[in-house]
Amino acid sequence: MNKVLLGLIASGAILSSSQALAAAFQLAEQNVSGLGRAYAGEASAADDASVVARNPALMGQLPGTQLSVAAMYVQPDVSLTGTGTSNGIPASALNDNSIAPSAIIPAIYATHKYNDQWSIGAGIYSQFGLSTEFDEDYVAGQIAGETEIVTVNAGISASYQVDEQWSVALGINHVYADAKIIRNLGANNLGQLASLEAVHLEGDDTGFGWNVGVAYQIDENNRLGFHYRSETDITFDGHFRSALPPEIGGTGNESVPGYVDITLPAIAEISGSHKLNSATSVHYSVLWTGWSSFDELEAIIGTSQSAFTKEENFSNSLRFSVGADYQLNESVKLRAGMAYDESPADENHLSISIPDTDRTWYSFGAEYTLPNQATLDFGISLLRGKTQNFVETDKAQSKWGFRSKGHAMIFGLQYNHKF
Repeated sequence: MNKVLLGLIASGAILSSSQALAAAFQLAEQNVSGLGRAYAGEASAADDASVVARNPALMGQLPGTQLSVAAMYVQPDVSLTGTGTSNGIPASALNDNSIAPSAIIPAIYATHKYNDQWSIGAGIYSQFGLSTEFDEDYVAGQIAGETEIVTVNAGISASYQVDEQWSVALGINHVYADAKIIRNLGANNLGQLASLEAVHLEGDDTGFGWNVGVAYQIDENNRLGFHYRSETDITFDGHFRSALPPEIGGTGNESVPGYVDITLPAIAEISGSHKLNSATSVHYSVLWTGWSSFDELEAIIGTSQSAFTKEENFSNSLRFSVGADYQLNESVKLRAGMAYDESPADENHLSISIPDTDRTWYSFGAEYTLPNQATLDFGISLLRGKTQNFVETDKAQSKWGFRSKGHAMIFGLQYNHKF
């Protein structure tokens, strides 16, 4: 396979982050109760059955059997402005006001308190995902195109109440991941259409991981929590094809085997929740993501050994959040919070397929108590990202200059029921 053609895959990577709303292509949206306070206190606040995702050691705080069903609507606003080119194409041709489509992120959880010591729980949710779409005839098609990754995490957990203060939990996670990347030829001097698919790679895989949680009840009004989730190795095993003729490195639309190995990073969170009075509680979290495991991408196409290697050089990142709950009356609880989310991306490796940046969250929410031991959670978050300026070079050595802006709105609704 022609190395220039393979470089198109590398330059686009198989991962972008315009829709992912935490660091890189990580998703923070596992529930709506936490969304209302910018996910502060997720490892220490026992709101509902969604604790399965962020700290199952809290399951013992939930009596009986509980069910939570959530949906979060993500409305990204990610735009690009061209700042210059090296090949005579007007910079304005690079402008794109919307490169990330909207999406719905669902989740479902259930917990059961078996006795005073043991609780069990299960959940289906997502922790990593993204989607970016450019027009087929976008002039910088070699670094644009379409990129998508979807992950589904199915986990089961058990918790044990050691004594009145300490509880621990262990969980096993099964992760299904599906990815697609399409790159078009774009502006070229080969006499080929700009919309021609130079790269079409699709693949999927499953992997397993584990997680542990600890909760420490200082007293009836104060609790600390810790949760750790392991790395998960994923091999996107599928097929590659190119509409380019074999003479210039394509496959003439014939499919050949291909795969890309990645490691979904480890995640650790420490949180505190403190009840100040009968109406008000405050929460905080520090979340660490081990993005240093994502240092490069290596792809195998056909029978080649190491078709390409692309350095990503991600760094470990931190997310800081603070929030509060206020019990307005017997039926309504209000929530608010803020968070600062660090980007792990190396400023020397920025691209339009990974336009990652630091983000600030502003969140609000409410919980409404329904009859028959049910509640509804509402949440909304406004995410504001920093403006980034960078230059990307394709394999034809054309330089493309960009200014990227990434903001988003998240709206969530969650139903909780106690049996």
